[in-house]
Amino acid sequence: MTRRTDRYPDPADPRIGVSLFSTWRVGTPERQKEAVEAIGRAWERRAWPASGLLGYHVYAGEDGETLLHYSQWASEQAFEAFVKTHRQERVDEIDTAVPGIERVGLHRYRHHRSGARQDGAVPGCVVIVDVEFEGPDHGRTRDWADAVLDALESEPDPHPGGISAHFHLGVDGTRVLNYAEWESARAHADALAGPGNGVGSATARWQRVQEWPGLRSSTVRRYEHALGLVPG
Repeated sequence: MTRRTDRYPDPADPRIGVSLFSTWRVGTPERQKEAVEAIGRAWERRAWPASGLLGYHVYAGEDGETLLHYSQWASEQAFEAFVKTHRQERVDEIDTAVPGIERVGLHRYRHHRSGARQDGAVPGCVVIVDVEFEGPDHGRTRDWADAVLDALESEPDPHPGGISAHFHLGVDGTRVLNYAEWESARAHADALAGPGNGVGSATARWQRVQEWPGLRSSTVRRYEHALGLVPG
C-alpha cells in the first residue's frame, strides 16, 4: 500500500543507504500542479514497490517551472531493482498525463552530517544548495562539507529562520548537496539579503568555504514540499 504524507522527510534517518535527487523541468506553475497530481495517482494506485524504498518526496520550485524529487533508499541495489521492475510503468503513466516533461539529471548521494535547531520548528521551505567540484575527490567533498558546518556552527549572527542543514556527499566524489530547512522562503531571502556572501557573515571561515580549491559551481534554489509518499 502507498499513502500520502504531509510530513517533511528526515534526511538523517540512519536507515538510508543512498539518497537520490533529481529535477524535472515542466514549464509552468499549472504544469507543476498537474505533474504532482499525476505522480500521486501513478503511485497511489499501485502497491509500494520495494521494502528498500523508505520514502519519495516531490517539491515545487519557487521558479514555477521545476520539480525536485528526493527518494530515500536502503541501498543502491534496492534502487536498481526498482528501475528494472517498477519504474517504467509509473514514468509512462505520468508522461501520458503531462507530456513534454524534461528530466534534468539524477544524482546519488550519501548523508554525511547534519546540523539542526532543537526547538521543534516546522519547515515551510527547503533550500537546496548544489555544489560541483572539478573532478572526483571524496576527501575534498567531505572536507568542504565539514568546513561549511564549521562556519555555520561558529556563525556570529545566525539568522533565526534557519532550521537545519543536511549535507550529502555525491557517490561519484564530484558533488555536495545541502538539504536545508527554513521556516519560510521569506526567511531565507532575508538571510541572503544581509551582509556577507550568502547566508553567512563575512568571516574568515566563510571566505575559506567560498574560495575552496576546485570549487566549480554552486546553485541555490528554494522549494515547497508538494507531495510525500511512504509505505502504509
